[in-house]
Amino acid sequence: MMMTRMNSYRNKYLIFPFCGILVFLMSQLPLFGQPHPPRPMQVSHYQDINFGAFIQEGTYGTVIVYPNGSRSATGSILLVNLGYNVLPAIFEIEVLPGTVISLAFGPDATLAGSNGGTLTMHIGGSDPQSPFVTTANPPSRNQIRIGGTLTIGTTGHNPPGAYSGTFSVTFNQE
Repeated sequence: MMMTRMNSYRNKYLIFPFCGILVFLMSQLPLFGQPHPPRPMQVSHYQDINFGAFIQEGTYGTVIVYPNGSRSATGSILLVNLGYNVLPAIFEIEVLPGTVISLAFGPDATLAGSNGGTLTMHIGGSDPQSPFVTTANPPSRNQIRIGGTLTIGTTGHNPPGAYSGTFSVTFNQE
């Protein structure tokens, strides 16, 4: 019996050097810590939305600018090309890649005309669609394109001219 007890003591003493070698070998492996803490998001305005030129042939209609920069019309609106660019609104976001961003569009915007009158603009549609995961690594930025719908009434309420206004979009970092 004494003999087995001595063997168990010898085994304990052999384990200590083995553990030391194991710890040394593990210290040579690369270690990974937790990811960086969320970085405050920076949003910048890059481009205004522009509905281009159109003619009102009747009473009512809409002009729609899609996030990809194309447009369409409904009702009695005729789209014309008079050298005015059709553009979606573009914003740029700088944030760590892998951050989930969701958009919240504000209320419809009222646009004031240069010759009087007002138009209503509804903001909608984005590319990428909300919510989305950012991919660009700072200082590179993620571009978000936003489209909208312009509602046109009668010529008496919406005389020809240039219309302008502001709209709001909230960028939520999740």
